[in-house]
Order: sequence, then C-alpha cells, then structure tokens
Amino acid sequence: MHEPEILVAELRKNLAVLARIRAFLDATEGRELAVSGRTAATGLMVAGIIENWYTCLETLFLRVSQAFENNLEASKWHSALLDRMTLRVPGVREPVIDEATRRDLAELLRFRHFKRYYFEFEYDWERLDFLLGKLKGVHPRIIEEIERFIDWVSEAS
Repeated sequence: MHEPEILVAELRKNLAVLARIRAFLDATEGRELAVSGRTAATGLMVAGIIENWYTCLETLFLRVSQAFENNLEASKWHSALLDRMTLRVPGVREPVIDEATRRDLAELLRFRHFKRYYFEFEYDWERLDFLLGKLKGVHPRIIEEIERFIDWVSEAS
C-alpha cells in the first residue's frame, strides 16, 4: 500500500475537486440555466458537469484500488472498480461506500459512458433531471462515506 498519509492527501484533494464541481453545478443552474433555459448548450454544460463529477470520483476510487488491490480486469474495469468500493476485505481494508451509494453511482457511470460516445448536441432533459437528482442526492453521502474511509485509513496506519 502507498504510504497512508499520501493516500489520505490524494483522497482529500479529490474531495476538494468534487466539492468545486458540485458548487459549479449549483452556479450553472443559478446562472446559465436560469437565463438561457433548457437549450442544447445548457444541456451540454450540465452533461459535462455530471461527467466531470463522476470522473473525479472514479479517480478517487482508482487511488484506493491502487493502494490496496491494484488488480482490475481490463474489460469492464469501470463497473468492477465501483463494485469493489463496497467490499470489506478482512485484514486489508474497509468498504469505501455502501451498496445504496453504489447503486446511485452506477446510474452516473452509465451516463458517463454514454456521454463519451454520444456525439449529438441534444440531451434529453428528463434524463438530465433524473441524473442531477442522483448526483445531488448522492453527493453528501459520498463525502460522508469517503471521510469515514479516510478516518479508517488514518487510524489503521
């Protein structure tokens, strides 16, 4: 495992970026969406923010995986990584997130994958609203769960 202090610093850095992305989402809803409405341009902005938020979180999960397991299959590693974050590995590590959080994040992962291969400009605002609800609902839980994991890493070292 990486030095615990390095892992904790990396996780805290990612948490700070997650918080900035979340704040940017709020600002975008308050400014661009309020002024322009639900246009193709604001749909692209919202989709990009959702993608960036999940990618930042996935980077955090990858750091945990590298510190403790460092063994992900090449195929479907994104979903395998998310699943592994729920595992308690006796003598190795505690879970990073709980199962309910994993289910909500799986929706955001599916969207992130879709977005990377969707080259049109029009997004379904009903779907974006659903995903925004998932992100806003899971964000405080993910912060709490990662902080709990950071406490565990700090105490275990």
